[in-house]
Amino acid sequence: MTPRAHERDILRFALLGGLPAVVVALVFIWTGGHSDRVEWTLSLAIVLPWIALAFALRERVVRPWQTISNMLAALREQDYSLRGRKADAEDSLGLAMLELNILTQELKERRLGALEATALLRRVMAEIDVAVFAFDEEGVLRLANRSGELLLGLPSERLLGRDADDLKLGECLRGEAPRVVELEFPAGRGRWEVRRGGFRQGGRPHQFVVLADVSRALREEERAAWQRLVRVLGHEINNSLTPIKSVAQRLQLRIAKESGTPLRGELDEGLTLIAGRSEALTRFLAGYAKLARLPAPALGPVAVGAWVERVVRLETRLPVTILAGPPVTIRADGDQLDQLLINLIRNAVDASLETKGRAQVGWRVAGGTFELIVEDEGPGLPETGNLFVPFFTTKPNGTGIGLALSRQIAEANGGRLVLEGRRDRTGCRATFSMRVGGGS
Repeated sequence: MTPRAHERDILRFALLGGLPAVVVALVFIWTGGHSDRVEWTLSLAIVLPWIALAFALRERVVRPWQTISNMLAALREQDYSLRGRKADAEDSLGLAMLELNILTQELKERRLGALEATALLRRVMAEIDVAVFAFDEEGVLRLANRSGELLLGLPSERLLGRDADDLKLGECLRGEAPRVVELEFPAGRGRWEVRRGGFRQGGRPHQFVVLADVSRALREEERAAWQRLVRVLGHEINNSLTPIKSVAQRLQLRIAKESGTPLRGELDEGLTLIAGRSEALTRFLAGYAKLARLPAPALGPVAVGAWVERVVRLETRLPVTILAGPPVTIRADGDQLDQLLINLIRNAVDASLETKGRAQVGWRVAGGTFELIVEDEGPGLPETGNLFVPFFTTKPNGTGIGLALSRQIAEANGGRLVLEGRRDRTGCRATFSMRVGGGS
């Protein structure tokens, strides 16, 4: 039944309700022998109020239902601003209005709570440093947070709607979870903990994938193990080297006084060798002890241009080209960054000297991230995963602490150090990156 038909029915029943009384009254008036004027006057006095009251009754019944209909339509449109008048628990219509007003207020509060919860979830999704992706049942990406965008190197507008395998995330949708896997993305290569779960949206099954970079945590564990090993080895070896060196020096002095001692030359040469090697081992262990005693960074402003120029002037074996970037200031420990850049430039010059190539250093800022890039034209990066492992070196006279110490400094200051082979030519590229104005 349409609203108009319902209104006509109400009006018809209102008229029918008064029709018998009106007919009887008119019969008495028109058969009572009254004058025409009296008959018409009385007839109009009965009929007009009867019709007016019927229309008034229709309006009185229909108007509250129109109000209720408008309120329900507003609720369907998620508009919770309308309220019904004459909401009173003393009568049935007022009680219906009262309950509808209470429902509207409750839905408004729930809507507000849902909006606040959604805003909080979006804020958390944007700020957490783990990548979150959601895929539909066909493996098509439907959601990615900001960390996921940074990991894949593209904004959401260019990611959504693409297949998981196309994004190199297909492996994350298969296999056991949670598990740790080694993956390579545009943002870099590392070890990631993969967690996966399911949910339904619009009645269709979806999967979400959470990727947490555990490379730094695992490196912290490795570093702690190396530090403990260095401390133990340093303590034990120093305890042995000190008396050996002392005894060798005393014997040298005694032999020097005994001019006629047989084999004096050989003994003196042997003792000199023992003392020299003991001194070298002591210096060697002192270098590794730096890994175990790196202090917490004292953060402060570092002007990148002045920092790079100051460190480059320290290298005298080969001119290092500076590719100046935009003026930028980062927040980090200036002394520690000096040591980091010294190590990177020294490695670049060492490699370039082997092939008579060039070395260069430059920087850039993109998307709120600062990147310092040191490149050489050396023989290239060895295919090994041990470059940042203490004691490991590819140089004949290397100590194996430069890169390990450099990455430790980078991460202590809230940054990241990556080594990779150059794609434009033979050589190596070292990239130190961190958020502009940020430290840990």
